This record gives sequence, C-alpha cells and structure tokens, in this order.
Amino acid sequence: MSIERKILELKEKQDQAKLGGGQKSIDKQHEKGKLTARERINLVLDPNSFEEIDMFRITTHSDFGQVGKQVFGDGIITGYGSIHGRLVFIYSFDFTIFGGSLSQVVAEKVIKVQELAVKAGAPIIGINDSGGARIQEGVDSLAGYTSIFMNNVLHSGVIPQISAVVGPAAGGAVYSPALTDFVFMVRNTSFMFLTGPKIVKTVTHEDVTADELGGADVHGTKSGITHFTYDDEKTLFAGIRELFRYIPNNNTEEPLIEACDDPIDRSDEALNYVIPENPHKPYEMKDVLFQVLDQGSFLEVQAGYAQNIIIGFGKLNGRPVGVVANQPKYLAGVLDSNASVKAARFIRFCDAFNIPIITFEDVPGFMPGTVQEYNGIIRHGAKMLYAYAEATVPKITIITRKAYGGAFCVMNSKHLRGDIVYAWPTAEIAVMGPEGASEIIFSKEIKESQDPKAKLEEKINEYRTKFANPYVAAGKGMIDEVIEPKFTRYKVIKALEMLRNKRDDNLPKKHGNIPL
Repeated sequence: MSIERKILELKEKQDQAKLGGGQKSIDKQHEKGKLTARERINLVLDPNSFEEIDMFRITTHSDFGQVGKQVFGDGIITGYGSIHGRLVFIYSFDFTIFGGSLSQVVAEKVIKVQELAVKAGAPIIGINDSGGARIQEGVDSLAGYTSIFMNNVLHSGVIPQISAVVGPAAGGAVYSPALTDFVFMVRNTSFMFLTGPKIVKTVTHEDVTADELGGADVHGTKSGITHFTYDDEKTLFAGIRELFRYIPNNNTEEPLIEACDDPIDRSDEALNYVIPENPHKPYEMKDVLFQVLDQGSFLEVQAGYAQNIIIGFGKLNGRPVGVVANQPKYLAGVLDSNASVKAARFIRFCDAFNIPIITFEDVPGFMPGTVQEYNGIIRHGAKMLYAYAEATVPKITIITRKAYGGAFCVMNSKHLRGDIVYAWPTAEIAVMGPEGASEIIFSKEIKESQDPKAKLEEKINEYRTKFANPYVAAGKGMIDEVIEPKFTRYKVIKALEMLRNKRDDNLPKKHGNIPL
C-alpha cells in the first residue's frame, strides 16, 4: 500500500472517530439540548489547542453481544490543550457511544491523562455525561472507577481537578466529581445521585424526579456538592475558563498576577458608612468586597449554599486571593454547620495552591439550638478552625463589626497565625454581645433595681462603651491596626506585598486528622 493510500486511510479513520456513535446519535444529543463531547472540549479550551490521545482505542470485551460493536474512542475523548495559553489536560465522556458508559478501556484512557497531568504539573478537567458503569463488563468497570478515584485522591492538593457534570452521573460515577476541587453543573440536563428515582421509589416509596433528586439546583442549594451552577453549557464552560484566571497550574507554583489598572489607593467615602448604626441591622457584605477587590474581579463559589458565609476568588492589584466573609444579610452572618464546612474546604484549597486568604469578619457567634448541636456543629465548626490553623499562606483579616466568642477565634484570629488583623472603628470584639454579657455580668444589679429594664439598658451601653470596640483587643496586640474603612483596599494590598515571601511551616507528619 502506498504512503498516499495509508495517509488517506488514516484520515478516514480520524473522520470516523470524530463522528463518535454516528450522526444519528449526535442528532439525538442535540435534541436533548446537550452538546457533544468534542463540542464541549472545543468550548472550554483555547481555539485549535486540543491534542487528542488514544483516539483509536476500542473495547477489548466480547461478552453480552459486544463483539462487532467496537467504536473508536470507546465512550470517551481524552487529551490536552490550553486555557488562556496554559497547559490543561481533559477528558470528556461521549454519550453517543454506549451512553458514555465506563468500560475498562474508558477507565484506562482517563487514568492515562490523569497521570500525564500530574507528571506535567497541569490541571485536569473531567466532563461527565455518562450512563455509569458498563454493565456488560462487570467488575472490570468497577475496578476502572476505583482506579480513577485513587488518582483523584493521590493528586488532590497537587494539581487542580475540575469536574463539569453536563449529563447524568449516577452510582459510582458521582464519586470522581465529588473528590475533585470544583464541580460545575447545568440546569435541566445535569443529574448526580447514588441511586436513581426508580430505586428510591422501590426502597423508600418516595416519588421524586431526577431533577428533584439530584439536579443542579438541588446540589447548588441543598447538598452543597456543586460549586457553580449555570443555565446552559456554553456559560458553564465560560465559567471554567474564568476560574482559571485565579488558580495556578499546580501546588509548586503561585497563581499568575495580571496587569491591573485599578489604583491600589482607590477609596470610596461610602465604605465608611456601610455599617449601620443599629448593631442589629444587616447590610450587604458583598458591597464591601466589591469596593476592596479589583473592580470586576470577584468570582463567588457556592453562591446558593449556606449563604450566611461568602467564599470566592478575587484579585488585589492583579494578584489572585481567596475570600471568606460572613454575610450579615443571611442569618446575621452566624456560623452554622453548613457554613463551616463550606468555608473549611475552600480555605484548604487556597492553602494547597498558594492562594492568600482574605477574611472579612462580622460574626455574632455559632448558631445555637438542638438542630445544630445534634447535627454536630462542634465537629463542623472545628473543621473551619482546623483549616485556618493549618493554612500557611498569607492570611489577612478585616473585622468590620461583630467578632464574638468562639466565632472570633475561628475566623482567622491572631492566635490561628493570622498574619495581619485589621479592625474598623465599628468593630465589636468580645466574648459575647453586649446584651447577653450584661445580663450575666450585672444580673444582681439588674434584679435589685427598681427599674430592671432601664438598668439593663444602662449596663448594655456601659458594656458596649468599655468592651464592644476594637481598642481593647488592639491594646493587647490582637489587632494590628484600627483603620478607616475607606482605606481597606490600600491597607490589604500593602500587607499582601509585605507577605509576598512569607514562610510558615507545620510540624513534620504523615497528615493531620481533621475532624471529619
């Protein structure tokens, strides 16, 4: 056979592979409002940057009628490319081939790019649209899943791992996304659950749809499994590209600093008046973040889940930072079990990948009540404490208003190795709020008074004047500086510059035992 004929044969096979399960299957995919595996790769990667690996792999199994059904790619497309010019590895399940089910070959293809990614020190993106384990291959498909999970764990904290769930992910298929750093889902076509609606109906007698059981909004607001939720796939993949503006390639590198034309000394007088005079009145913490961070740089994570705490990425003078902030607008910014876990995992991601952590604090305490206690708020709150204490990246805290009790300790206090702690003049730092503290400290005086209500009010004001301010803590060195709010941006940027070469170490050990 001539070289021309061989090259023609190669091109024919490439064209055949690019059709996946065939045009009819592609049309069905589009009819469901879903993109194909290749269309998804082309959306998330830089144009013409994708290099495919294992295009011609086919299933090696012949049981249960699989003979003669070999298709190039065998249910997944794998390879590498770039995002914003940076190397990225990727795999995309192809639902047009055997419903994107995971076979031994599919698993081997995923494992190959996982291992290449960690060798090259580059992030990896998994695009999930799969019917789950290929039943015809039995235990081989289960072993394949487990090997993928193993790599997810071994590579955790070494390279960023991103999952896009843009179709079904059921049974064992859910655990790889759950082990990765960030999960993206799209409404109406994404589903994640261990057992589907039919099994739920049989076992628990609950009537529930796939969307009600494991849709994007369920995981975005109730379970907290997904971090970003979108209305369509195009905006989802644009969201992944946006995330890459804030994260590094691996744990040995720092995130890229972009040129910034937002002045470091930009200030707004309105920031001085954000905090209401009434200490019980809420305000929007995001207004503070938008004033302090580089304009247009805030990317919120898990926006719909545990909204009493805000987490996300931002930039300060072009440098990526992780932001953790109490949200007085929801539950007064109190810490509960879900908020604690949400923040803890984000803090640990930032620490693993050399991203400084900026904390905006206005917290009245931990949520009281039997529901929280029975749900293990002690253990969950300890996760957040552990994460802050363990983190060695630059850590800066700004106390805007309340910093009470154990919650003050947990929110990156000086004694958790907080590098710089600022407070606004409106800060109230104490064991508890003036009302509760006065009722305990002055209980005898109040009880014996002719007008207990007036006496209580008097003592509340006395306590607030003496203790509910930042100056007692500043006098003890627990606050580094009390600052005018409008200068917060400048102060934090200067502190970050000072901490650029910070070095902090934990004691040598195999690993700690975080209170899971």
